[in-house]
Amino acid sequence: MIEATDFRNAMARLTTAVSVITTKGESGVHGFTASAVCSVSDSPPTLLVCMNQAARSHGHFVDHKTLCVNVLGAQHEQISNAFASKLCSEERFQQGCWTTLKTGAPMLEDALVSFDCEIEQIQTVGTHSVFMCRVVAIRQNEQQGGQEESLVYFNRAYHQVGQVQFA
Repeated sequence: MIEATDFRNAMARLTTAVSVITTKGESGVHGFTASAVCSVSDSPPTLLVCMNQAARSHGHFVDHKTLCVNVLGAQHEQISNAFASKLCSEERFQQGCWTTLKTGAPMLEDALVSFDCEIEQIQTVGTHSVFMCRVVAIRQNEQQGGQEESLVYFNRAYHQVGQVQFA
């Protein structure tokens, strides 16, 4: 049997993009930092997002049935930390500039890319919920002019990945 700590230590060696996942509904705005996001299909466009059921905002995502995946750039380490902290929702959203796309879930204006989604299915796996999310709108940040770097998480630390393109 594989121990949970052994699994977590091994997973620390899997480099992952860092995203802030947000939602908005009757109970207000909520969000969390995630590294467990991946593409499922391009027809229809679908993402998979994993969330710990013990997270204080878990019920809000389940109730709202919408979310926005905001993929963070290297400059967003402070925002990632805020959404991973014990700060209340209002304090978290004081970091960065926010707007919305189709669902009303908060979109970080200078995210590398934002995927606005409707949660179509939720499956429980161990301690987490797996959200199957149909993408209903996408916004790519064109303001950086090809000079953005992605914020990634590897070996329990942030790193920057990408390359600056020169004209």
